[in-house]
Formats: sequence, structure tokens, C-alpha cells
Amino acid sequence: YNFVRTADDIADHATLSAPDKLKYLDLLEAELLGQGDSQPEAVNLRRALAQRSMPPRHALDVLIAFRMDVTKLRYENWDEVIHYCRYSAMPVGRFMLDVHGESTSTWAASDALCAGLQINNHLQDCGKDYRELNRVYLPRDALAAAGASVEALGLERASAPLLQCLHSLAARTEVLLDQSKSLSAEVRDFRLGLEIAVIQAFADKIVGLLKVRDPLSQTVHLGPMELIAYSLGGMASEMARR
Repeated sequence: YNFVRTADDIADHATLSAPDKLKYLDLLEAELLGQGDSQPEAVNLRRALAQRSMPPRHALDVLIAFRMDVTKLRYENWDEVIHYCRYSAMPVGRFMLDVHGESTSTWAASDALCAGLQINNHLQDCGKDYRELNRVYLPRDALAAAGASVEALGLERASAPLLQCLHSLAARTEVLLDQSKSLSAEVRDFRLGLEIAVIQAFADKIVGLLKVRDPLSQTVHLGPMELIAYSLGGMASEMARR
């Protein structure tokens, strides 16, 4: 977590230039691979992976996504967004499955869940990402199909075309989340299965909100009581299934 958080902070740093950001990300990668000991997050992860005889492939994949965050501010279509998720989100799920000794056969459902979670986050924070980072994960072709403009993300309330685009992307994300529903049943580890069931419950509720609400002006996050309720519901459902 500390490694990913550090890389994320570098990619989003307000005052660093793009070349400097890439230099720091390259340094993290080099030290993850054993070429230096100046970055504690990279060194600690390298040692933890070595203790478990695990390769650094998932961490290296995540660094590809953070380099994309530095160099790529717009996405042309859904496939490009999924390609970004392949490096930003899917490696995190794969890493957790590897840590728990799960089969790689679980990766397909995990990839769908992680991509769904990532795109949920993109939709929730679309206004903030545009205003603060000039970064837009909404595909250009989806915006164009709805007659929406990128600049509409800077408004306090979504225009009708932008809202149509956001709702259509949420519906597409819901399909991804439906493809992930087998994951908790596919994993052997009981506690991991419970955690996945809770995450799935959160994701399903959030995508439901995104299908009908305006993330620029309405709440599309879960409150504390909702988090508790959906946690208990997800765990109860998984325990009953098992």
C-alpha cells in the first residue's frame, strides 16, 4: 500500500514537472528491482516480496499506470480506459490473490471487479480530476456520442448531455461488475472471500447511484452507516453461501 500511495502522490504532485515525475517513478522501479536503497517504500516492498518468493510483476504494472497518469490526460474510447485499468487496478487484485495463494483462474473475475471499481472512482471524481489535474478518464467517443464537452466537467452541475454520458458509462461499468460476481465463490480463503463480498456490495451500490445521480452535484459515495450496512450484508451473504 505504501509503495502504491507514494507512486500515486508522485503522479499527482502539483508542483513537479512531468519529466521529474517520470524520473521519480523510474527511481522507484529501479530500487524495487534492487538497484539502490534510497526509497524506503520500494526497498520494503522488495524485501517483503523476496521473503515470499514473489516476483515484482504486479508492482511494475502499477508503475506503468502511474506513468500513464503523468503523460496521458485523455482517453479515446472504452478500450483505452480498460487498458489503463489493466495496469492501474487489475494488478492490485491479482497481487492480493497471489498473497493468499489463490489460483490464477480467479484473475478474470478479479480483473472485472477491479476495473469496475476503478471506473466507479473515475465517474465519482470526474469533476475533481478535470478541475485539479486536467485529467479526463471519460472516453472522448462516449462524450461525443452524447453531445457533451469536456469543459462541462468544470461546471457545478452536469449538463443533460454530460449526464447522459455518465449514466451510460455507469451502465457499462455495471456489466463489468456483473462479470465479477463469481469471484468470492472462486477463492478458497474464507476471510478473503468475505472481503471480496463486501467490496462487491459497495461497488454494486455505488454503480447504482452513478446510474441515476449527477456526480458533479449529488452524493455518489457511501456514508458511514451505509458502509456498515453493506459490509454486514455482504458478509452475511457470503457466509450463508459458504
